[in-house]
Amino acid sequence: MKIPPETVQKWAITISEQINAIASKYSGAVLLQKKLKDVEPIIRIEDVDGARLVLEFADEIERMLGSKMKSMKVSLKYTAEDADLYHEYNASLQFDYFNALLVNTMDEEGNFIELGGEFPLEENEHFNKLSVNTLMSDIQVPTNVYNKDPDILNGVYMSEALNDVFIGNFQKDPTLTWQYFGSSTGFFRLYPGIKWTPDSNGVVSFDCRNRNWYIQAATSPKDIVIVVDVSGSMKGLKMTIAKHTINTILDTLGENDFVNVIAYTDYVRYVEPCFKGTLVQADLDNREHFKLLVEELHVKGEAKVKKAMKESFRILGSLCNQAIMLITDGAMEDFQSVFEEFNWPDKKVRVFTYLIGRDMTFSENVKWIACNNKGYYTHISTLADVQENVMEYLHVLSRPMVINHDHDIIWTEAYMDSVVTHSLLLMTSVAMPVFSKKKETLSHGILLGVVGTDIPLLEVMKLAPRYKLGAHGYAFLITNNGYILAHPDLRPLYSDGKKLKPKPNYNSVDLSEAEWEDTEDNLRTAMVKGKTGTLTLDVRAAVDKGKRPFFLKNDYFYTTINETPFSFGMVLTRGHGQYMFFGNVSVEEGLHDLQQPDLTIADEWTYCETDIDPHHRKLTQLQAVVRYLTGKEPDLECDEILLQQVLFDAVVTAPLEAYWTALTVDEGMESAFLGTRSGLMRVIRYAGSEKRVGKRFLTPVDKENLFTVDHFPIWYRLAAENKPGQFFFYVPHDDINKGAQKVIVKWICCNVTVHRLHSTREILMSILIHLCFSQDVNCYLVDNNGFTLVSKEKGDVGKFFGEIDGSVMAQLLKSGLFKRVTLYDYQAMCKNAHHHTSGARPLFLLEFNICGLWHSDYVVDAHRQKKVELMQPCNTEYPGFMYDTSIRETNSIIKCGRCQKMFVLQQVPNSNLVMLVVQADCDCILNSFEHNATVKCNRMKSQKIRRRPESCHAYHPHENAKDCGGTPTRNLWVISPTL
Repeated sequence: MKIPPETVQKWAITISEQINAIASKYSGAVLLQKKLKDVEPIIRIEDVDGARLVLEFADEIERMLGSKMKSMKVSLKYTAEDADLYHEYNASLQFDYFNALLVNTMDEEGNFIELGGEFPLEENEHFNKLSVNTLMSDIQVPTNVYNKDPDILNGVYMSEALNDVFIGNFQKDPTLTWQYFGSSTGFFRLYPGIKWTPDSNGVVSFDCRNRNWYIQAATSPKDIVIVVDVSGSMKGLKMTIAKHTINTILDTLGENDFVNVIAYTDYVRYVEPCFKGTLVQADLDNREHFKLLVEELHVKGEAKVKKAMKESFRILGSLCNQAIMLITDGAMEDFQSVFEEFNWPDKKVRVFTYLIGRDMTFSENVKWIACNNKGYYTHISTLADVQENVMEYLHVLSRPMVINHDHDIIWTEAYMDSVVTHSLLLMTSVAMPVFSKKKETLSHGILLGVVGTDIPLLEVMKLAPRYKLGAHGYAFLITNNGYILAHPDLRPLYSDGKKLKPKPNYNSVDLSEAEWEDTEDNLRTAMVKGKTGTLTLDVRAAVDKGKRPFFLKNDYFYTTINETPFSFGMVLTRGHGQYMFFGNVSVEEGLHDLQQPDLTIADEWTYCETDIDPHHRKLTQLQAVVRYLTGKEPDLECDEILLQQVLFDAVVTAPLEAYWTALTVDEGMESAFLGTRSGLMRVIRYAGSEKRVGKRFLTPVDKENLFTVDHFPIWYRLAAENKPGQFFFYVPHDDINKGAQKVIVKWICCNVTVHRLHSTREILMSILIHLCFSQDVNCYLVDNNGFTLVSKEKGDVGKFFGEIDGSVMAQLLKSGLFKRVTLYDYQAMCKNAHHHTSGARPLFLLEFNICGLWHSDYVVDAHRQKKVELMQPCNTEYPGFMYDTSIRETNSIIKCGRCQKMFVLQQVPNSNLVMLVVQADCDCILNSFEHNATVKCNRMKSQKIRRRPESCHAYHPHENAKDCGGTPTRNLWVISPTL
């Protein structure tokens, strides 16, 4: 069968005329162009000075973080230390306090139980809508710590003084969130007070001393070698306790620490051969990897500790705190010579020893090792002993800092606090240690605990307003280790069934994994070193679930945030990202148009600051803007530049509301809307929600199509890269309405205002069927990224064309009409087919010979089919596709065994579409795809440039090193079932 190319060309022209007529009619594009032409004399365009802007943003962030730090440093720390100084320890103290687990709990007779008195709680918008008590803090105690132990009672009584300080801080700075004191004895004082919820087993496993903010504040950076005895005598319960001890030590490490794990019998082996002879960063990836390998340890042979100790000393460097953690059930060798050779007389490496099991035969030997190397000895006979005994080493390492009264302020990496605040929002904590100032115990270096406060990173990033950065511009924050605190491409959550969960490595995503075009790490290195500068990169960006790639030239600007370990960066895209426009209108005129029912503004943006005054917190941004401009709330702090822009946009776009309302609407049209750089949107719904196919579209849950703190809407970004004045058509990815068949039409005018139309496919389908009615051919409209808008088969809509006809797509790729763009995702989650003993994340190369799927859909679908398969972090390489617009038409014949298939491609003028007419009576079947996985050992072993914290407290001449353990620890509260 022959398909005449000239006929297809006529069809394409006809389709172009009809779809552009529809788009022009319902969008009101001509009217908007005319209005912009009318106001052109009052518009001024200014260059965006990125070098100046990055410093302005950084100063704002520095002031904001500095105010939080000051609240903690000036008031909390001094109050806690003075309270301890004037408190006399009372071993028989009786004192009732509000226990967060027990508050508001009554017995069967209706009386409040002990430690569970009446504690008023009220839902508070500022604290994640949790029920809190802003007039009082309360106390959380882990299940394994007795809540009326004398140490606990004295500490709680002493720290009551913090209550007034918490309240005062919050009154002075209503943007503060959680404030707290974590005690070295195990209790946690939290403000505002809450009702604590135990886990599903009724246990409170949360221990503040395991939190990163506590550990970082309590000690300087640490280099740790964990040495574990796996000889035959360690079998059974001993080995179980030893593994738990290793895991607990690993949990006390953070991204500023380095670690390795060595197992020994009569020979020495690294639990991870990849890490032989070196220390690796104790980030979450590496810690979790060590835990998996430790679980696989088996006992055999005879213990020879001497070789293991020598190997440990060899791999330790000379940076800050160094320690060896020896876990064994006994030491019989003559090991003194090892310490004489490697550690004496300076004793720069501390040795902590953990005697495992009930047998005390070799306890003196094991204690001698610790006491003669400035360490600490503990005896662990049960699993319940592990937590408290492991924590002792932190107190020893903190001694020099405590004696010298060096109150280092620390900032944590990004984390989610799903335990305390039940939030999946990222935050950072600022914390500092609290010391005993009593002279009689000064040489003991007693750490009382750590005070801190949390800062939501979303609030920090609001200080770099989106409207100043343009459609593709963005801001980001990283730590001194190069890990991302905030970045629009950071995806910390993944879907596990219907639940969103944090990825295992969500807070150790390196900048190079988001900015992967920075292949030489020039940007990362400069930022980690705390430099100020600029860099230009050609980048491949992708939107719409990574399906739609485009090429950008980005200018990166970066600087350091003083008094923190953080660096701030921002991106401006060449072209529209380099400019801002300004237009003046009167407040009266703008207010009138701003209050029309079809208009909204970006509620995640800060037009006016509503979080300072509690009375303003229930206001939407639009309500706050209107109240400020009408003089009803003159005390609101508002962004005058942004208000000027949104008022101008409201006036310029106002005629569209009347235009849309007056239209006679054809069946199938659902919505018309527009968006502007100021975050303003106008939306008109032609169909009620019950009739709309896209029920989720442009609703508050449809984040990808709204203006957010992180990004402009997908449709705005796509239109910004489209040819000015030309409509852009595509089918949106819709997670909820899978059956929705709708087409989005977008248009950009003057590189300023985006305009868009939303309709069902039936309109385009009727045009196509009218032209292409033959049963002998299949006709398709395909967009510039290879996705199908219109087909005779309803199920084809939204699919990549290679899935529908792989043979034709392969020919289009071969001839260069579509070009493959290689993209990478270093934050993907893949099914865990088998355990990779190399320890690296697998790199999944998703090769499709018809290039028909993209990585995320394949991975998720595989997971759904096999529920038992766990998901694990992985790196993926996947293809995107772009049409070469310089090629207007082509036709070809494909040989398919016994038949030949002809197809004709014709560009649809004035659009981003092509028309494909394919012979229907010849079926070419190709294999769908090949999937290969490779793993690399060096990913985790390789050390990128990082900036260690400057302060280090490893030595003090007045330290009392004789306090090296062996005495009973305080009582533990152990819960066991009643038989």
